[in-house]
Amino acid sequence: MSALIHPTAIIDSRAELADGVSVGPYAIVGPGVRLGRGCSVGSHAVIQCNTVLGEGCKVFPHATLGFDPQDLKFKDEVSWFEAGEGNIFREFCSMNRGTGEGGRTQVGSHNLFMAYTHLGHDCHVGSHVIMSNNASLAGHCEVEDHVIMAGFAAAHQYTRIGEYAMVGGAAVITKDVCPYVIISGDIAKLFGLNVIGLKRAGFSAEEVAALEGAYKLIFRGKLNTTQALEAIGDGPELSPRVRHLTSFIKASQRGIHK
Repeated sequence: MSALIHPTAIIDSRAELADGVSVGPYAIVGPGVRLGRGCSVGSHAVIQCNTVLGEGCKVFPHATLGFDPQDLKFKDEVSWFEAGEGNIFREFCSMNRGTGEGGRTQVGSHNLFMAYTHLGHDCHVGSHVIMSNNASLAGHCEVEDHVIMAGFAAAHQYTRIGEYAMVGGAAVITKDVCPYVIISGDIAKLFGLNVIGLKRAGFSAEEVAALEGAYKLIFRGKLNTTQALEAIGDGPELSPRVRHLTSFIKASQRGIHK
């Protein structure tokens, strides 16, 4: 089955469209764009250039993908926006390419980017992430799998958000957000472990209990972060989820929200 292209759409000759791709009225698909099988591009959406979408991605009307990075250092180098399969890009969301020669903004699979969400240049977003309306990431942010960002939440450049974290509406992220936690407030603060979200995701009672113990030691105890990490240790008996939490904290360059 060939691509279904509306007669008013503009498709660059250097774009590659797999079978089953549909492109709506007045949409534009630029050079170096590769759309996987079954992708759909809504009316007036624009995919500027050097963008790769995996199978079954849906680009809604007026979304803009693969545009130049909002970076004054950018000098028209070749850079990319790449996304896996099954992603949904809702109305007016904007996804910028990487900056610098070979720079990449990368997105995993099965993510939902709601209306007016924004990914700055060189962001890396995992899979099964939900970014609600107007949530934004500045350049070089990293978001792990299964993160939820509520409306108007915003992350400062170079910050990281760990897996299964839940970021409240309008929260301002200026440091790293640890995996498995809930954070909220215009001056973002922790509000506990994301217990309900973890249980919904199928975490066992043992895994949740282990994370609760580590959370209390790191964030609610009398020890500083270094002392808490030393107390938790790194032995073979350590829960893989707790190990991921402690490794995330140890790798932080900006510090963590508490």
